[in-house]
Amino acid sequence: MSFDSLGLSDNILKGINEMGYENPTPIQLRGIPLILDGKDVIGSAQTGTGKTAAFGLPILSRLDKPAKEPRALILEPTRELASQVETAFQDFSKFSELRTTVLYGGVKYGRQTDALKSGTDIIVATPGRLLDHLEQQNTTLKHLKYLVLDEADRMLDMGFMPDVKKIIQKCPKKRQTALFSATIPPIIETLIQWAMKDPETVEIGMRRSVADTISHAVYPVAFDQKDELVLALLRNVEFDSVIIFCRTKIGADKVGRILKRENHSVAILHSNRTQAERERSLKGFRDGKFEVLVATDIASRGLDIANVSHVVNYDVPQHPEDYVHRIGRTGRAAATGDAYTIMVAEDRQHMEAIERFIGNKIKREKIEGFDYKYTALFDDGKRSGMPRFRGGSVGRGFSFGMSTRGKSGGRRRR
Repeated sequence: MSFDSLGLSDNILKGINEMGYENPTPIQLRGIPLILDGKDVIGSAQTGTGKTAAFGLPILSRLDKPAKEPRALILEPTRELASQVETAFQDFSKFSELRTTVLYGGVKYGRQTDALKSGTDIIVATPGRLLDHLEQQNTTLKHLKYLVLDEADRMLDMGFMPDVKKIIQKCPKKRQTALFSATIPPIIETLIQWAMKDPETVEIGMRRSVADTISHAVYPVAFDQKDELVLALLRNVEFDSVIIFCRTKIGADKVGRILKRENHSVAILHSNRTQAERERSLKGFRDGKFEVLVATDIASRGLDIANVSHVVNYDVPQHPEDYVHRIGRTGRAAATGDAYTIMVAEDRQHMEAIERFIGNKIKREKIEGFDYKYTALFDDGKRSGMPRFRGGSVGRGFSFGMSTRGKSGGRRRR
């Protein structure tokens, strides 16, 4: 089935044709007709499946012509996601006169206020900055027809739910609502019952699954060897671009410094960076100026970063769903990717929770030639009388895969 058969407006079809869209993804096939039909929708799909277009294209088609006051609101948990969605809406509506305005913190109010005062049709916003503009009477939600709560579980995790409820209370009761969330904890269920009317559920694939295009493995190591191991991983794999996820902002800065000392070109992304710094980091990484992006979980969901060949979890995620979203940065759009997780003894419980969440045991690997200290985590390996596995010898009688043996010649694909 093509986009032409879904009932989208001609102007929006021209926009997506120019963007190179050919055939709708499963979530677009199911979600677009429901939203065009006026239904409330709960959506769940793996990252990289075209979720933004699933709600954006039908909303833009229904809006059709510009008006003075905003009629659609998309709430996002982070500045990066809001900026990305705003760009997508601008591209989708290129051949219409509809206007999209993005609102987020960390920048001055001036340009945002001017855009709101001059009139806009769609607002893409983080909750806090939108409330600021509403309190300053820079805009109104009285004429709103469409409300999208994107990454609802992430907004819950980040403490935005009180702000989200305040915003919903300012919206007309007669509206259409779409909610997208990787998980549906009890608080989100309560929100759905309160804010939505007879919603249809669109769930594509297993909510907890890892994309088939991703090969992932765990690398056990002693805590004080984590820095050595992440450097060894980068030396021993051929990569085009790598995202390294850290649990804390301090940790991300530290790993960035270590990599720079080893002559890697590195960008760092976390919430203590200014908006300009974050935008430079993302643009430089997308454009190939930086081969490594070191980030906290701010980058793990939804960001439009294509062609990432590898993901490394320097720290094991504390929430199982974050594992799926982190490694979902690679292996997108049918491309293959690799994801490596560095695990120390303190991470065992979190790693087991991740494996229960995704329903699979993740293979343990060991780098050939790395001078490991003994760690009890090696007990997760398989005892073997023949201490060789896939061509690699290992010490202490345990067998691990050797997928990252040293290569002769260059260490990265270019």
